[in-house]
Amino acid sequence: MAEGALRIGIDVGGTNTDAVVLDAADRVVAKAKRPTTPDVTAGLRAALDAVLAEVVAWDRITRVMLGTTHATNAILERRNLGRVAVLRLGAPATTSVPPLSDWPDDLRKVVSAGEAIVPGGHYVDGREISPLDLGAIRRFLDGVRADAVAVTGVFSPASADQERVVEELVGNEYGLPVSVSHEIGSLGLLERENATVLNAALYGVAAHVTDALVTALAERGLGAQPYLAQNDGTLMTVAHAARLPVSTIGSGPANSLRGAAFLSGVRDAVVADVGGTSTDLGVLAGGFPRESAAAVEIGGVLTNFRMPDILAIALGGGTVVRAADVGPDSVGYRIAEEALVFGGSTMTVTDAAVAGGRVPADAAGWRERLETAVREAHADQAVEAARTAAHGKGDMSETFGDTLQRALAVADAMVIDAVDRMALGRADRPLVAVGGGAFLLPAEIPGVSRVIRPEHAEVANAVGAAIALASGRVDTILPAGESRSKAIERAKEEAAARAVAAGADPAGVEIVDLLEVPLSYLSEPAVRVHVKAAGPLSR
Repeated sequence: MAEGALRIGIDVGGTNTDAVVLDAADRVVAKAKRPTTPDVTAGLRAALDAVLAEVVAWDRITRVMLGTTHATNAILERRNLGRVAVLRLGAPATTSVPPLSDWPDDLRKVVSAGEAIVPGGHYVDGREISPLDLGAIRRFLDGVRADAVAVTGVFSPASADQERVVEELVGNEYGLPVSVSHEIGSLGLLERENATVLNAALYGVAAHVTDALVTALAERGLGAQPYLAQNDGTLMTVAHAARLPVSTIGSGPANSLRGAAFLSGVRDAVVADVGGTSTDLGVLAGGFPRESAAAVEIGGVLTNFRMPDILAIALGGGTVVRAADVGPDSVGYRIAEEALVFGGSTMTVTDAAVAGGRVPADAAGWRERLETAVREAHADQAVEAARTAAHGKGDMSETFGDTLQRALAVADAMVIDAVDRMALGRADRPLVAVGGGAFLLPAEIPGVSRVIRPEHAEVANAVGAAIALASGRVDTILPAGESRSKAIERAKEEAAARAVAAGADPAGVEIVDLLEVPLSYLSEPAVRVHVKAAGPLSR
């Protein structure tokens, strides 16, 4: 990045939208936190305006990186999704389990414009199951009305030729965008097909997000290059995001993990990102998020693209506290109006933490407002206790303060259990606490060596977006014989090319992950190879 240049990182969370400005030396020069709005975009603009107000030289801003929940929300809420023609290349081998068989009925009705299994696909060793039947493909597409087409070939990560032929046909003859599975998921037909269909359904959402970001920058006279954050904590260009919007779904937790690594200087750790609604726990391995080895469920649909290994618990600063339980519901972005420490009338975990002496440094007046609320509640409680006793109904055994104290103990127990599940018995690693609710966590947590609370922890997710690299990956099957070395080199080259397509500087791309898994029971020896390349953004 040029000397004196600035860049902005923005992360849209369930409760708050955070933004930061970093200089060329990666120092935080401005930061802001604004409530996430129901339409998401208004909160994004508010956070952007807040940090711009602290920057004099707007012309020095060269890049803006965005991590967003738009795609996730669209799937969870079943809204703004496109109609997809679902095409599987796999007959006659895969007809017993039709496409989308395991989808929730409501999501399938919203997304599917029709499904078909046509001749095509490959065996694991690259041989064709059957040749493509282009006539069958045309007959299917002629009979549906769709916004996009999702094409999934059996073992296409090993041989993508048939998917590319269909992609060209659809583009030339029907003018529809095409989602091809070899670019999206790894081996595993049904999960890869699901991810491919979701990707196609999100094209409209992606266009809305990218247009909103580009428009927001243009309205403010910023000539900065926009990027979107991906599931693995790296970045991609707006054009790349428009083609692969499903890759943004896990960007929030990944940003938090990368930001935690950067702010703390720790490359191997457990990370707890405490927000207003939930706490997301993940693990840093070499400075990058540990990826999930299991299929990831999104909106009731199993997928197999790479996602951070995240454990989310229903505990955040806005989690509602009652006499009988803690959560799981939260006041969310209304915390600044409803929590007792802000003058509201709802008991939250933030109130419990402040009552227990855990108060952030910038929390002016929180303790005083909480004490006032407790005194008033105790007075009301005393009146109610006298009334119930006079009617022979007994007294109220738990005071308002007792409820807050018990709630904090319950919250601590939830965190300790979650850390134990993520640490996998390795107590030598620290825990890095980030997010606006990081102050909620206790000073000591069993199962980790220490608790680190880095400076700017409350905006770690936006920092993670701002410092991210661009990446590309390949997951395929290669021969294990004499040609193995050359095949792996080709896979590395393809991963590097995909990183460049996502926005990386070709001169700075490196192979950061290479995994080989031997495959058994094949007529010819073979290995499954996963390659990831990453590099700094091009100038």
